[in-house]
Amino acid sequence: MTTLLQLQGIEKSFSGINVLKSVDLTIRAGRVVALAGENGAGKSTLMKIISGIYQRDAGKVVYKGKEVEFTTARQSMDAGIGIIHQELNLLPELSVAENIYLGREPTKLGKIQWDVIERESKKYLAQLKQDIDPKTPLGRLSIAQQQMVEIAKALSLNAEVIIMDEPTDALTDIETAILFEVVDELRAQGKGLVFISHRLGEIFQMCDDIAILRDGEMVHQGPVSEITEDDLIRHMVGRELSDQYPFVPAVPGDVRIEVEKLTAHGAKEISFTAHAGEVVGFAGLVGAGRTELAKAIFGANPIKSGAVKIDGKEIRLRSPQDGVKAQIGYVTEDRKQEGLVQSQELGTNMSLTGLDRFCNAFGFVNKASEAVTISEYIEAFAIKTRDANTIISNLSGGNQQKVSIAKSLVPEPKVLILDEPTRGVDVGAKREIYTLINKLKAEGLCILLISSDMPELLGISDRILVLSSGKLTGSFDRDEATQENIMRCAVAGQTNG
Repeated sequence: MTTLLQLQGIEKSFSGINVLKSVDLTIRAGRVVALAGENGAGKSTLMKIISGIYQRDAGKVVYKGKEVEFTTARQSMDAGIGIIHQELNLLPELSVAENIYLGREPTKLGKIQWDVIERESKKYLAQLKQDIDPKTPLGRLSIAQQQMVEIAKALSLNAEVIIMDEPTDALTDIETAILFEVVDELRAQGKGLVFISHRLGEIFQMCDDIAILRDGEMVHQGPVSEITEDDLIRHMVGRELSDQYPFVPAVPGDVRIEVEKLTAHGAKEISFTAHAGEVVGFAGLVGAGRTELAKAIFGANPIKSGAVKIDGKEIRLRSPQDGVKAQIGYVTEDRKQEGLVQSQELGTNMSLTGLDRFCNAFGFVNKASEAVTISEYIEAFAIKTRDANTIISNLSGGNQQKVSIAKSLVPEPKVLILDEPTRGVDVGAKREIYTLINKLKAEGLCILLISSDMPELLGISDRILVLSSGKLTGSFDRDEATQENIMRCAVAGQTNG
């Protein structure tokens, strides 16, 4: 079996913190190796060293039998190493085709061959079963579609080694199945693949080998067939983790939110109620309208008709500020573009939405009170950071997600909308979030949960509503909800709009 890439004794530190400690890893042709570990374990850092984004402090990288030193991402790309980043590296103002071939545009006589770019882009999108016009501005696509464009971009490199860092986080089960078919094709072609995922079932379904990082150290390597899910979790977190989806039955209170015949971009005459102390899950395929509905309820998308009531009182929602004032919290599915200010500190991000809570009558912020609240959330969410002054972009994706959730809770909402709240979050942190959801539910918070992770929806929701093509097509109590019932409603109306 041919070894394509070998890492030997890799070390890396940031600001005096050693995040990789003498790490070894081998990537072989025709094999998929899973790289597992909690948030902050060093997975993304290791992959960025392979791809030339970061430079190692010590150790060796051997590619195709020769020691290499990639100092830029372009060098690794030209050598045949492609990476699908956890955070999308795309430009929303450019077209899909321009994003796929950015920096690699084919030319003839000094002119860009746009026909070639669009034709080839369409080919790679078709390989992923995506009917997307390559001329479409990327910003018009859903996050899931943008993720498929990111994958198409990696395929267009025709790389020998392909690193997939949380590629399925934004995808539903159908898109994930398509990606797995592509991975099978790449494996058959002799490519070497690294697959990073917090969805443990995907590791056992898709991967041949597994390497597990914990606190920057490689604690296990071997075939996937020789490890159980319990073993994997124990290696990742250093302890036993029972019951991945801890559920506490609801004791619903009064109706907290009423949505009446709401029509907005992507949502058509949707009506439902949700109670205090209840988790209502929202299922659906990509394009079903779940995020569009959530943004309308929060005030981020204009409502064309219909009404939203909180505690029986109709509210006017013309902006997110109106949503916050109405005590509605919203955790966006896209923390990088919409949820967090990447250039600002953790603490600034966390308190941003809830500054009114810390202001006195003259509008001055009580810094001491603000700092106490930030510190409490850092501890409660087990956010791995040096302190509250850490720039948010320096945190791992999972820790950024924890900050995004905390940010929505600081204003003390009555209704909390969670749009893909565990995207990019490891199994231990997921359980912490589920436990927090149960705690908030017990305190009377009304939670609307949007998730593409079907076991998650089934595991922690009291009720599940299903959307398809912007319409409400199904409603199930917990004991009625099955994957088959939900999927049947999720595909309803797909052919007739």
